[in-house]
Amino acid sequence: MSQHTSLATIPNRFAFIDSISKQASRTTSISLMLVDVVRFSDVTTSLGIHVGDRFLLEIANRIQRLFGHYVLIGRISGDVFGIVFPDESNEAVMRQMFERLVEHFKTPMHYDGTAFIADFNVGVVCSGKGEFDITDFVSRAESALKQAKENKYENYFALTNSDKTDTGRSLALKADLKRALAHNELELYYQPKVDLNTLEIVGAECLLRWNHPLDGVLFPGPLIEAAESYNMMNELGYWTLEQAFRALAELDGLRMPIVLSVNISPTQLYDNQLVPTLTMLSNTYTLPLSLIELELTEDVALSNSLMVKKQLDELRSLGVSISVDDFGKGYSNLAYIRDLDLDALKIDKSFVMELEAHPVNRAIIEAAKVIGHAKGCSVVAEGIETVEQLHILREVGVAQGQGYLFSRAIPFNEFIALTQQDIIIGNSPRRAQA
Repeated sequence: MSQHTSLATIPNRFAFIDSISKQASRTTSISLMLVDVVRFSDVTTSLGIHVGDRFLLEIANRIQRLFGHYVLIGRISGDVFGIVFPDESNEAVMRQMFERLVEHFKTPMHYDGTAFIADFNVGVVCSGKGEFDITDFVSRAESALKQAKENKYENYFALTNSDKTDTGRSLALKADLKRALAHNELELYYQPKVDLNTLEIVGAECLLRWNHPLDGVLFPGPLIEAAESYNMMNELGYWTLEQAFRALAELDGLRMPIVLSVNISPTQLYDNQLVPTLTMLSNTYTLPLSLIELELTEDVALSNSLMVKKQLDELRSLGVSISVDDFGKGYSNLAYIRDLDLDALKIDKSFVMELEAHPVNRAIIEAAKVIGHAKGCSVVAEGIETVEQLHILREVGVAQGQGYLFSRAIPFNEFIALTQQDIIIGNSPRRAQA
């Protein structure tokens, strides 16, 4: 049986989810076990990431040897592994698998004079007789793992597909989200995307804000986390897309054909309703899909998922633009850029905001410009805050950007007003002097 020689060869979250979906289509039953290494941060803090990665690699290989080649293994996050058991939906059998796992890892692992005994939190979900939904299936496994972590006496918890997972907390979060959607508490703000040479507004990024009844305007981080955790991300995502189309219809009525960018979640990219929904919105509002740009994060682009690539190819064939957000942030594998058809690279703001102080940031932006040119896609700079940054970006040849220098994210009416006047920056009363 082949062993992994590096953590990089273990399927990541999105590739693994893709393989679960394929396996489920080939079998009548399936179980997923999520294995969280208890207190693993203590290992990396004490011994360093390099030693921690060696232990994680050994854990993955030992799991594979323990359960055999018929199981599928993936890495859900830093210290959480997923194991798929095809043709298995018996919770009693899965409990036996958990007991085998714990017993096996009572034998310590050794590296460079250091011993480590791994202990685990384990969440399990077994498929039921109804229609299989990959998003719901993985979400339930994560709910089971969460429950396992909260158990006092046993760090194991299992769900079948028919079990209810709502805890009081999840119900409260769901109620918050449902109320926010029903009572129009959510609103899109718009951050202008500007032509850096003329300072004309050429587009905008749509950003979600929550008009909370008690706390005022909030960044909706907790709401998005709740939506991701409790399988409501699609509902929130499609609400955002419809609001963007409503805004596009108003802009079209004002004869301002501006492209709006919407952040797309991994959950939506794995949803087979994404393309039909966008097509329906295009037909409903009689607007071309070329007025929409979908922004995906680098980790999603990096996933190498065939399903993601298929969705993105279909979207581009319909005229939707695709961009990678936060380009250059935390990933060194550029192969995905070579293999993915894109319309824009958005340079992560950390490179732009320290542009004057760190010459290497200019080199990174120049490299992104070269990659964009070779790919035939535009390069957009995020986080522009000073006139000096603007001048450097112009010298490099970056054509578009956004940031506080031009405008923060603002409500739609303010955005409309901004498009109808000159953008004034620095002490200059005129655009041309910028």
